[in-house]
Amino acid sequence: MVAVDRGRITCLIGPDIPALPPLVDDGEAPIPRRRSAGTAVVVAMKARELGRKGIVVGDLVALVGDVSGRPDTLARIVRREARRSMLRRSADDNDEVERPIVANADQLVIVTALADPEPRPRMIDRMLVAAFDADIEPLLCLTKADLASPDSLVAQYEPLGVPYLVVRRGGDLSEVRDHLVNRVSVLVGHSGVGKSTLVNALVPTAARAVSDVNAVTGRGRHTSTSAVALELPEGGWIIDTPGVRSFGLGHVEMENVLVAFPDFNEAAVNCPKGCNHLGEDCALNAFVAEGNAEPARLESLRRLLLSREGNAEE
Repeated sequence: MVAVDRGRITCLIGPDIPALPPLVDDGEAPIPRRRSAGTAVVVAMKARELGRKGIVVGDLVALVGDVSGRPDTLARIVRREARRSMLRRSADDNDEVERPIVANADQLVIVTALADPEPRPRMIDRMLVAAFDADIEPLLCLTKADLASPDSLVAQYEPLGVPYLVVRRGGDLSEVRDHLVNRVSVLVGHSGVGKSTLVNALVPTAARAVSDVNAVTGRGRHTSTSAVALELPEGGWIIDTPGVRSFGLGHVEMENVLVAFPDFNEAAVNCPKGCNHLGEDCALNAFVAEGNAEPARLESLRRLLLSREGNAEE
């Protein structure tokens, strides 16, 4: 399923669909997944029997009815298959109701500008927490490096071990493509960071609308209005999402953040009951003091835990 627009859901039928992981030949090099000539683009609507069960971009679904893909035809979605991952956010930090964004992605590309607009580390932290919660690999994509140095921001996230890419306007995108090929990657970022420009460079036929940054507020204007999956020429898929100005984490459990720090898992069992890993009585303090882990790692963990609290808009 590659797009949702006002109740009409665009699906692909054929040997290749964007939610499938890459095939592997004898455990070695992945085989590129590309749309074959036999793939049909089918417009469908959700069947009544699915009730309130939501359908989002990336879902695997079962269709009935006219699946020819001919103009003015409409199929029905009668089943949603089990999801292997789900990127979610809530409306705010006090809202425990999750809002699915994309299903079955295996990489979250956090796109942030180094200038115009300025980086928002708290927003990056929140997106990282969402990636860890969904068990999706994160990747930082730092754009507009021609306007500002990436060194300070890179240093801030180096203790987390999160891979990153630096992109300059009009620069070579071969490294970006290497990280995306044969994968299902969802691109997320707030408005004005150059996400749509990047998508258009990666997929020349995408024609995603781009925007400027508001000179008064310093924030970008929303251009993309819905998520859409786009096939990469080299194989693999990217899912472009609308720019976000908030990223609530009310649905995220603290334990899911801690799982992303396996070096602390063993020590955490010695924490007092109900420990939030932020106080002086946390067992992680002694663990680090004894030289078992780098202080910067604990600082990063606590920064992410703190990002679950406060204002969802950062």
